Amino acid sequence: MKIGSYDLRISLLALSVVALFAVILAVTVLITNDMSFLIWGVPALILLFVIPLALNYMSQKEYADLEPVYREKAKTVRIRLINESMIGQVVRVEGVVEQVHFQFLNRPSYVVADRSGEISVKMFTSPPERVKKGDIVEAIGTVIQRYIMTGDPVINCVVIKKIDKKIEAKKRE
Repeated sequence: MKIGSYDLRISLLALSVVALFAVILAVTVLITNDMSFLIWGVPALILLFVIPLALNYMSQKEYADLEPVYREKAKTVRIRLINESMIGQVVRVEGVVEQVHFQFLNRPSYVVADRSGEISVKMFTSPPERVKKGDIVEAIGTVIQRYIMTGDPVINCVVIKKIDKKIEAKKRE
């Protein structure tokens, strides 16, 4: 579903909750023959669908508003150079997506690698364009620790976009 310039996606988990509730509601009405369940059931079913869409819209809008600020502050770095002393800094990395996790939850996590190393890039909303394994991307975000107070550095991503850049392999002679 597209609202304005935002391509909204509802997660599979949210869709399965809506489907489960719809089945439970239908079975309850069929078994009891009591249509009064529909008075509360149908609006609740609609809200179970609309609320995740609204949250996705709000988070995408917020991230889109933050993009120019982060682009201005971002410092381009090689992945190998990202360490614990950089926590809190805004960085820009370019690399190849080696793995994609949790895209079905609209909270994707990517493993992005350049020639110097790899890093986990986490987003807390769905990006404007679908990023998949093998894509060459630019990721901009803040360096954070993987877990609240511990763990290796990861990037809390605000912007991840495919870029038109060729990665040249080393020639063996």
